[in-house]
Amino acid sequence: MVPAVSADCSSTSFTPLVVLELASDTKQEAIAWLLSRIRDPQQNGGAELLVEQLGLGDGGSEKENPNLFLVGAKWQRLLSGAEEVGLFKEFSDGSMRGFTCANKHNFKHFEGDGDSFLSMAECQYIIKHELDTLRAKDETHVPGHPQAKLYPGKSIIRRLQSKGILIQVFPLHEKEELKRLSYSWYQKVKLSFQPLDDIRHYYGEGQALYFGFLEYFTFALVPMALIGVPYYLFDWENYDKYVVFAVFNLVWCTVILELWKRFSTSLAYSWGTLSRKKAFEEPRPGFHGVLGFNPVTGREEPLDSNTKRQLRVYLVSLPFVLLCLYLSLYVMMIYFLMEGWALSVHDEEPTFWTGVLLFIPSIIYAVVIEIMNLVYRYAAEFLTEWENHRLESSYQNQLVLKVLVFNFFNCFASLFYIAFAMQDMALLRQSLATLLITSQILNQFMEAFLPYWLQRRRNKKRMRKVQKRKAVAEAELPLAEQVRLEADMSTYLGTFDDYLELFLLFGYVSLFSCVYPLAAVLVVLNNITEVYSDAFKMCCVFKRPFSEPAANIGVWQLAFEAMSVIAVVTNCSLIGMSPQVKAYFPESETQLILWTVAIEHGLLAFKFILSFIIPDVPKHIQIKLSRLEFESLEALKKKKMLEASELTKGIQ
Repeated sequence: MVPAVSADCSSTSFTPLVVLELASDTKQEAIAWLLSRIRDPQQNGGAELLVEQLGLGDGGSEKENPNLFLVGAKWQRLLSGAEEVGLFKEFSDGSMRGFTCANKHNFKHFEGDGDSFLSMAECQYIIKHELDTLRAKDETHVPGHPQAKLYPGKSIIRRLQSKGILIQVFPLHEKEELKRLSYSWYQKVKLSFQPLDDIRHYYGEGQALYFGFLEYFTFALVPMALIGVPYYLFDWENYDKYVVFAVFNLVWCTVILELWKRFSTSLAYSWGTLSRKKAFEEPRPGFHGVLGFNPVTGREEPLDSNTKRQLRVYLVSLPFVLLCLYLSLYVMMIYFLMEGWALSVHDEEPTFWTGVLLFIPSIIYAVVIEIMNLVYRYAAEFLTEWENHRLESSYQNQLVLKVLVFNFFNCFASLFYIAFAMQDMALLRQSLATLLITSQILNQFMEAFLPYWLQRRRNKKRMRKVQKRKAVAEAELPLAEQVRLEADMSTYLGTFDDYLELFLLFGYVSLFSCVYPLAAVLVVLNNITEVYSDAFKMCCVFKRPFSEPAANIGVWQLAFEAMSVIAVVTNCSLIGMSPQVKAYFPESETQLILWTVAIEHGLLAFKFILSFIIPDVPKHIQIKLSRLEFESLEALKKKKMLEASELTKGIQ
């Protein structure tokens, strides 16, 4: 934990963990009411947290927003909050158990008052949970803002966010811990595993699982890359000799996903999220509807017709997605016209420059694909928001589905057309290489270089402001300036785009890499740079995100498994089309198709059998979970027997 520091303009000394930024035109009565609700004891409906306003600093500008507030908590409050959110910690016997204040001294690493028991990320997550569960009582609206209606039992923070009164809530970085993490993570170039436990300690399980998957995926690609290099060197012009590589591809993409589930389960157990119960999901801040009563909670809240939502999905969103797919197909046909023109120019007069011209259509098409993906992403977010999903999980599932379908079609449609309609393996190899390399260059520019450049401009601007007022030591800013610097940093939007990029790279490798063996090598190199660029962004470019407890990679596991099923069909079809296999069926194409389909069905059956043979949860973790469940049942029995005994004594 960071040492306690004094919040500017405050006589109270506490550890600032979270920052609240309200709009600059927020009424004073609204500010006073919100701070009062945050400070009130829990029995009075408050959050019982510490909060103070951040000062403008030495010579602060009047243009700066004065409505920034530092939030912290006493240690006893954080420990009771850890019990409320169901935090799992390591018990004295080495097992992972739900933390309880009554049993706190039986947990490992709990010493003295427990002031070092919780990580800073866990403390910030607890504070966010307490703020999110701060509910309106008998207020009809936010004081001073009559347009911001309040409903009894509804989250105050979510309402303030949806009405634009609360601009942002973000956790503060801890500079010393961040320096140590940065050094061990990306500043020291070395061949070693990532410090996943340190990443989890600082950023939480959701972020650590992403980097764990990125690392696992990179190592899993090494066998493909090692086989691909000699295969590429010795069979460069023999496009028909890809059968063995395709068969290896089939087994590889099945096994790595099954082994990942075991690895992620081990990580989740060691981090205490495997057995953690999912919290009751509240409505999204953007959800709106007619005021009514929730039959589950009995609280008054906006309700919207599920039928209306389904009509929006099937009558508006679905046709829009189909229209976008048609536009993508139209762009693909323009690409093939450009490709044909470049080939005709090269055939007429083969020169070095006409040889270069052959790659231009693919490069232009790859750039257009990235632009279309970006534009479609914004459209998909707008449509999914308009559909008015009540829960964040429903919103995310719908958004993932829309984006995955379009990105898959947009990125791979041309490759499928070349492979199975044109049956031109030379063009398939060239197109795959160009699309893969161009997309990697564009992604690195958009994800690393551009955010870094923008953040450096913001940092220099802030440092110039500070240095005009007083001399500061290198990289040392006063608290007020550090908070405002972090408030200006870009907001991390989650792992969605990162997983999407890995999903598309997995597609390039698993679907068609048998005709371009260097695909795995290029993806390995991309992933190595991705580790360093993503680590750099997390530490230097973005605000610190709140910890998100996670036991797995969620819906992305299903997406990767779906891709592996499509890879079976694709590779079997490529095997069936190879001259080597066709030689066995010189007279009957029907027999070739039937054999190909039979082998494909057999491999799919093998894939699903393999998923049952390889258990998702390792045996030693199954035993620990069963033992914990047994002990919980025994404790419940003893409690009931004790209650029955006391009741009998009371009657006598």
